[in-house]
Amino acid sequence: MSVLRHDVLAAQAVLDLASRADGFDVLELLHDLTMHTVSLLGVRSAGVTLLDETGQVDYVTASDETCRRLEEDQLELDEGPCVDSTRVGTALAPVLLRADYPSCQRWPRFTPRALGAGITCVAAVPLRAAQHPLGALNLLSADRVPTREDLCLAQLLADATGSCLQHRQTVLAKDEISCQLETALESRIVIEQAKGVLAYRLGVDVEEAFTRLRAHARSRQQRLTELAAQVTQGVIPAELDTVV
Repeated sequence: MSVLRHDVLAAQAVLDLASRADGFDVLELLHDLTMHTVSLLGVRSAGVTLLDETGQVDYVTASDETCRRLEEDQLELDEGPCVDSTRVGTALAPVLLRADYPSCQRWPRFTPRALGAGITCVAAVPLRAAQHPLGALNLLSADRVPTREDLCLAQLLADATGSCLQHRQTVLAKDEISCQLETALESRIVIEQAKGVLAYRLGVDVEEAFTRLRAHARSRQQRLTELAAQVTQGVIPAELDTVV
């Protein structure tokens, strides 16, 4: 059996997610999970939702603004695939979204919003560490239904991320992992603010602003959260403060 390029990319993604240097940025790890998922599975978007310390569902990151808005919609409406998959902690098989499908009865307010954004199918796999459920990796598709193999790969990517959260095979107690994720939720807010500041200053959209933030942080081996905090405080590196 010959090895395909996709197989090599999948293996590289698993390695990237499972092995990070000490002190890695949890939020950046989770965002990389969504980006690898979109790239390898061919879905439109991917996002990560978590159960916070109070047992409430919250979104932590998304591959793009469409997914972020739909995750926020689900939290506002208290319904949708991300909410269900995170609370239940098990895989959600692909569900077709159509006005005359059972999905509209299951999620009567979310389904029209998803369809309005061009999303026609949703699915999810659990995110866990040491078998403790933490949240879900959510898949949003616009032109195809994820296959069983797609979901298996998505689960491998999520499991690799969960392994990384145990910090190089050092098994943390569940409350320690939860603390890491709570920090990621707080970091998300800072990054959202930084995206807005940079987008306004440079006259670009928020996705472009985030792309520039990540590229700048990586090129200087700086934690994304630290750079975002600087930007929100008005300390913007000269290389970023330039209209291209």
